[in-house]
Amino acid sequence: MTNHNSFQLIQPPERFLVLGVPVDLLPNYTTWLTDQLIDKQSLHVVTLNAEMVIQSIKNPQLKSIIDEAELVIPDGAGIVLYGKLFGQTIRRCPGIELAEALIRFCGSSSMDGDRQPSLFFYGGAPGIADKAAAKWMVRSPNLRILGVENGYLSTDDQLRLKTKLMEQQPSLILVGLGVPRQEIWIKQNRHLCPNSLWVGVGGSFDIWAGAKRRSPQWMGDFHMEWVYRLIQEPWRWRRMMVLPEFAIKAVMERLTKK
Repeated sequence: MTNHNSFQLIQPPERFLVLGVPVDLLPNYTTWLTDQLIDKQSLHVVTLNAEMVIQSIKNPQLKSIIDEAELVIPDGAGIVLYGKLFGQTIRRCPGIELAEALIRFCGSSSMDGDRQPSLFFYGGAPGIADKAAAKWMVRSPNLRILGVENGYLSTDDQLRLKTKLMEQQPSLILVGLGVPRQEIWIKQNRHLCPNSLWVGVGGSFDIWAGAKRRSPQWMGDFHMEWVYRLIQEPWRWRRMMVLPEFAIKAVMERLTKK
């Protein structure tokens, strides 16, 4: 098994701590990642939001994985607002939009044959990732999607998946298992494809498949996407309780650092 230390890469220029959890600051996350994709660098990309920050504070395993990830992007509005509280400008980069940009890059690459970046979709309920992949093939017929698997695999199916990944070595592996399951799975299995870009995409497959919808642009502009998600999924209300917890912790930290 490959040692994780072999995955170490030059870090982006600046890291900023959000309640002790790192986020990387870059002018353009997509450009930086496509450069690494072309160079076949091994990266784990974490899409950080306020909910994940609170989870990592309570879950040392998740915190350790985020600390070691080669790139942590500011996915949630809470991360941006935290930065403002401490005088740090953070440009939000929604994880789903970053993943879409990477997929489009793979489909538009001018590289020939096997040198063209390839993809693998893993996660979601049965049938969801298949629909997502099919819709992307309509949008970008030149995509090389090497495989699609749902997120509810038996032990035997997991072994089959891992064997497939080892044999195919996709360039970009999108994992939609939810937090922290997807981060843990990537940490445990990225040695299978040591030259791949691994990205946790949460519920993106549901949106690409048409099973769910993203919030309107204006709600995103006003940092209200969580309201739209709550309307679609009322059962999330318990999870949403971390948002005021995050806000309280941020304000308290700001007051103690004055």
